[in-house]
Amino acid sequence: MKDKTIDYVLRTTWLAVQKMYNEEATKFESTMATGFTLLSIDPEEGTPSTSLGPKMGMEATSLSRILKTMETRGLIERKPNPEDGRGVLIYLTDFGKEKRGYSRDRVLKFNEAIRKNIPLEKLITFYEVADTINELVSNKKIYTNEVNNININR
Repeated sequence: MKDKTIDYVLRTTWLAVQKMYNEEATKFESTMATGFTLLSIDPEEGTPSTSLGPKMGMEATSLSRILKTMETRGLIERKPNPEDGRGVLIYLTDFGKEKRGYSRDRVLKFNEAIRKNIPLEKLITFYEVADTINELVSNKKIYTNEVNNININR
C-alpha cells in the first residue's frame, strides 16, 4: 500500500464498488446509474430536473440520457413545475418507487457490511479524509500554491 498513490486507491476502490453495484443492479434489470438517480429523486415531492445534476455530481448530457432511458422504461415521469413555468419536476412512478426500494436496500446492505467490518473510529477518520479531499478538490486548491499553505483540519 505504501507505493500506491491516493488517487489510485480512490479510483480502484470506487471501480470495485461500482462493479459490485452494477452486478447487483443487473439482477433487477437496472444499472448503478439508474439506481443512483432513483435514490436522488424525492419519492413524494418529485425533484426539479435542474437540481438533479448538481445533486448527483453529473453532467447535464449524461443525466439527460439516463432520464430519457428511465422515462422510456416507465420509472419516472416529467411534469411542469408549477413554481417555474420553464422548469420540469421529475417524479417516480409506482414502478420507479419499487426499483428505488431495491436500490435503497442494496446501499443499506453495503453500508451495514462495511460498518460490521471496519471499527467506528476508522470510519470516522475515513469520512474526515474524504471531506478534506472533497474540500481541496471542490475549491480548486490542488494545483495552486494555496495547497502548500492550507491545513484544513489542523
